[in-house]
Amino acid sequence: MKVMKFAQLDARIAGGTDREGGGEGPVVVLLHGFGAPGDDLVPLWRVLAAPPGTRFVFPEAPLDLGDRSLGRAWWWIDLEERMRRQELGEKRDTTEVPEGLDAARAHVEGFLDALEAALRPPRGKIVLGGFSQGAMLGLDVALRSTRPLAGLALLSGTPIATEEWAKCFDERRGLPIFMSHGQDDPILPFDLAGELRDTLASHGMSVEWVPFRGGHGIPSNVVDELGAFLRRVLG
Repeated sequence: MKVMKFAQLDARIAGGTDREGGGEGPVVVLLHGFGAPGDDLVPLWRVLAAPPGTRFVFPEAPLDLGDRSLGRAWWWIDLEERMRRQELGEKRDTTEVPEGLDAARAHVEGFLDALEAALRPPRGKIVLGGFSQGAMLGLDVALRSTRPLAGLALLSGTPIATEEWAKCFDERRGLPIFMSHGQDDPILPFDLAGELRDTLASHGMSVEWVPFRGGHGIPSNVVDELGAFLRRVLG
């Protein structure tokens, strides 16, 4: 594994022909969740059974949460307030556009431009995705971009900015999407993930849905199913 900077973001690169991103194979870009360290998802590259030569890239979010945690974020979330409202039974406003989303999207779009120029993956052979906040950002980037993608991997994500997203759904008709979510997720409700799944499918996207018994995480069966998805869309 090695560390490189693409545009303004540092990233860890693994896989390929030399375990450091070498070769000309397809690329999987995974965005970590809120409060996680930049290397949070890196262990996945060793266990995802992607096609031989696949390169994995793990960008580090731009916001350092400093004293609040040891991790980073794509935009700030007041988790304590969110959990308080959830305990009161208040349903989250999925039309809300998080402050900082536009800046986060610009970071990732610039990152992908620089990555493509440097790594030169085959055209249309990039899978973009992430976990939790990273999954939401990955979907936001995909919907608002014409960049050719082989697929999306949305791990434990729920909808945001739905009124803005609704204007973009039809442009991604036919896009393969992998979605997983824990039925007992205490942070991002399972039913909201199901609503997102139904919305994406209703607009012609090919959604593979993998629910699991558990909370906010990536269990082994999701790893296995995601590997199979990568083999289908990148093979």
